[in-house]
Amino acid sequence: MRSRTRAIQRSSFCLGIALLLLSAVGTTRGDEEPAKLRAYAKSVDLAVDKALLFLARNQAANPTHDGSFADWNGQTNAVAGLAGMAFLAKGYRPGVAPYGDVINATIDYILATPTESGYLGGRGGKMYGHGIATLYLSEVSGMVDPARQEKIDRVLARALKVILDAQKVPREKPEENGGWRYEPDSKDSDISVTGWCLMALRSARLNGAAVPEQAIHDAVGFIDRCRRGDDNGFRYNPTADWWYARRGYWVRNPSTPARTAAALLCRELTGHHADEVNRLAADYLIKATQPGTLLNNEGHHAYGTYYAAQGMFQIGGEHWEQFGEVMYQYLLAKQQSNGSWYLENKGEVYPTAMYTLALTVSYRQLPIYQR
Repeated sequence: MRSRTRAIQRSSFCLGIALLLLSAVGTTRGDEEPAKLRAYAKSVDLAVDKALLFLARNQAANPTHDGSFADWNGQTNAVAGLAGMAFLAKGYRPGVAPYGDVINATIDYILATPTESGYLGGRGGKMYGHGIATLYLSEVSGMVDPARQEKIDRVLARALKVILDAQKVPREKPEENGGWRYEPDSKDSDISVTGWCLMALRSARLNGAAVPEQAIHDAVGFIDRCRRGDDNGFRYNPTADWWYARRGYWVRNPSTPARTAAALLCRELTGHHADEVNRLAADYLIKATQPGTLLNNEGHHAYGTYYAAQGMFQIGGEHWEQFGEVMYQYLLAKQQSNGSWYLENKGEVYPTAMYTLALTVSYRQLPIYQR
């Protein structure tokens, strides 16, 4: 394992020298970008290459040498899955240089999770981690060597059953049926955990797994009940009694950009492309996406930006053009010299993986995000 780590480190330093050449590797934009966004192509490619180099070096520097990352929250299945998807999003594949060993290590880390039931959330993140790890295993399935594929088949089947069983647990409030929350036996639901679990189910269904269509339908039903009719945004759940200070007055269970972005992507990916609800949600996000204030710089900025980039790209047109330009400007300006992005209380690895996934949306390399 140490020899593999040293090899990754040597490869990383060589990649640093050849970084500009790497910007052409694996980059295949599925759609012709609007002229306004094409102007950012080279800068975005370079930023993504720097970010992936940072992630590879960070994994190699982790003294555990188990495929996780040297960050205070990097030793979780959620972060391993997000980082692995960041490499896939640029077109890199397991076992293929220059980052094949890095990707394989993230897969092996998740597959080594101590579990009998198939629950992958025990390493931090709870059902967040479980949903993300399940999504990653589904996305990478079919790309790996036979031995890893056999393990993925076994673990993925159990992981999907955990998600389906958790959805069936009756909620204390009927409006929250169809969703997920922190634990497999939770009796309430929220829109952010639901987003990850729904995407895992959709990815697996597209990959041929026996995921009931009703499970997708019920999840979208919960998301739709999270919509606020007064501003066309989406809230945490349909029933929360929490009150928030908002611009000088108090609002009960308000909508937020991150939650609205999660709803937009989930609805775009489940047969509601560009319908009125989605167009109004996209309008909502544009209002929160003025230059210098991407998604109003709210606390859940990393996952909000990820969801918004994917959702706005799916809906396309002027919404993607306006959002994409602000996002490119914002993220390119915020990237650190070592290739990472940093968020307070989030570290470097998690936001770097999330923002890389946002920047690579137009590459269309991950199967789940195909238009």
